[in-house]
Amino acid sequence: MAEISHRVNPLFLRDEELRQGMELMLFAYRDVMASADRTLSEHGLGRAHHRAVYFIGRHPGLGVSELLAMLGITKQSLSRVLKELGEAGFVDIREAPADRRRRQLTLSEAGETLERALTDAQRRRFARAYREAGAQAVEGFRQVLLALTAEERRKLLSEAGRSAP
Repeated sequence: MAEISHRVNPLFLRDEELRQGMELMLFAYRDVMASADRTLSEHGLGRAHHRAVYFIGRHPGLGVSELLAMLGITKQSLSRVLKELGEAGFVDIREAPADRRRRQLTLSEAGETLERALTDAQRRRFARAYREAGAQAVEGFRQVLLALTAEERRKLLSEAGRSAP
């Protein structure tokens, strides 16, 4: 493993700097997901379920097609995930009042409890990291994450007013 530099290298596009960023991202992702993985495992669920629960909780009434676009998975995979979450009592799937062909997703009370269990430790970890890094670093981190995000998902964020590039 490469030694971690704490200074910004003006040659940040060199291979070693890029690889260090990728390595840090992989370690951070593993550590951020660790507590959620334990909770998911207790319920026989996986990370696809976590992502679905997160976005449904964040956007109650979200349509199945919108969730499909956000997750970037196949219809078959999403169908399986939603079926399992519905059968477990975590997600309610209802017809939209204005268009009966459209299905809207919300978390049940049990789903809201699961979503809090999955995200509370992550929220605390992010809050600590943001406090330690400071506002300027947080904004830089946000910009890097947006740039790493696929264009179609950035567009979804922008259209919903959840992100200002």
